[in-house]
Amino acid sequence: MALSVAFGAFVASLTLVLAAGIVRFLVPAQRLRALVLLAAWMLYAGGLGAAGVLGNAGLRPPGIAYVVVPAIALTAFLARSRTGVAIALAVPTWLLLGAQSLRVVVEVFLDRLAHAGRLPALITFQGGNVDILIGISALVVAALCRVGRLDTRVAIAWNLAGMVSLANVVVRGILTSPAVHAIRVDAPSAIATYPFTFIPAFVVPMALMLHVLALRALREASHDGGSSRRTSRPALRSPLVKDYVPPSYRS
Repeated sequence: MALSVAFGAFVASLTLVLAAGIVRFLVPAQRLRALVLLAAWMLYAGGLGAAGVLGNAGLRPPGIAYVVVPAIALTAFLARSRTGVAIALAVPTWLLLGAQSLRVVVEVFLDRLAHAGRLPALITFQGGNVDILIGISALVVAALCRVGRLDTRVAIAWNLAGMVSLANVVVRGILTSPAVHAIRVDAPSAIATYPFTFIPAFVVPMALMLHVLALRALREASHDGGSSRRTSRPALRSPLVKDYVPPSYRS
């Protein structure tokens, strides 16, 4: 019960921080849409989790698909659209990188759940989930980026490593979930119960989107670094001005 309350408070805090970031960095035209989308997603994902849909092994397709598919679609949109570039450049790159430190908190919750017999050890650090290392290193990477001492290639490699680590966690979660149950485990999966359903429905998609946005920002910074017109701008610093929109994306 205490773990559930603590995790619910963590999700609520994370949502408020994300909303504050939207208000702080996005231009007015994007801000309202992003806030509405965030509120709608939290109600949608929370409703499915509370109703037991995400943990229902009898559904076809499995309940988790109802959050995975739209999350992938939104991530693909951010990865390919002009809106994705505009958002990536509006938020400081070091902040996109440092936000991955939230994974440390999630890993602590997973460890506590496993010790309470509510989660397979396979999903924890002891079982081969090294995602906590990405969360810890995020603070170092962000600090180096903040002072302009992070090589773009290193930053890109770190983001790709983070995505691989995230994929490792997702695969382990799927294989031990009630819907698939491909691997015999020593405990039930609390991730299929509310409020821990927010891990696959909110935390994992958020971490993936942060990686995608950071990679887009790094790509643009790399292009800027090679431009004779903009060589005076530090390679890994996104514009901090709230109303900044790159010239090529202005309507």
